[in-house]
Amino acid sequence: MGSVMHASLRWVLWDVKDTLLKVRASVGEQYCKEAARLGLSLSPEEVDAAFHRTYQHYSSRYPNYGIAQDLNGQSWWMGVVRDTFSKCKVQDPALLDTMAHNLYHNFCNAENWEVFPDSKAALERCSSLGLKLGVVSNFDSRLEAILRVCGLRSHFSFLITSEEAGVAKPNTAIFDQALQKCGVHAANVAHIGDHYVNDYLTARSLGIHGFLLDRKNKNNQHDIPSEHRLSSLKELPSRLQQHMD
Repeated sequence: MGSVMHASLRWVLWDVKDTLLKVRASVGEQYCKEAARLGLSLSPEEVDAAFHRTYQHYSSRYPNYGIAQDLNGQSWWMGVVRDTFSKCKVQDPALLDTMAHNLYHNFCNAENWEVFPDSKAALERCSSLGLKLGVVSNFDSRLEAILRVCGLRSHFSFLITSEEAGVAKPNTAIFDQALQKCGVHAANVAHIGDHYVNDYLTARSLGIHGFLLDRKNKNNQHDIPSEHRLSSLKELPSRLQQHMD
């Protein structure tokens, strides 16, 4: 088993959002709840639509939280919140600032997140196989706090967020940073995520054992061998065992 081709698996890298957990309510509902606390009555559908337009604009104009343009996760998200409410005819700058600040910080609360029912058991099973676990996520620096309140942080040896890495998937540099932390070859590492390009193709392009989690069986890419595709994290440990000595 000396050659890299047959290297035994040592590490599993994880995407987080929509792989291990998901946002519980729609953005429109979350934002309207905050607005209602401050005496504003807005339509969740209207706010949701305004958010998606604003989010798309910020993502293309200021990619990866605008780090290259001297923004950071907090200033980026607060800008998204302010501009979303502005599109819904909220004009008062102090009110916009308050809502942006509150929503940015409240997003770390456990009640905003739903951990998928198969997540904890899969993480525990992988650890019990002797595998070490890390996170590679297109997320801002709140991720550590979110994983902690959701009871998942202790499973991971390290976290790499795109905000802190300065690069985002599908840029392979974020996986290179993870491989450095693992201290092993790509062939000793697996990655699991829900995005065909960012997770599956990018990991595979580096020689990492990429697996695509497709919970709703929505991904219609034909070039994914069935052994690389999972409909539940319950299937992951036995797939990983096939790559272990």
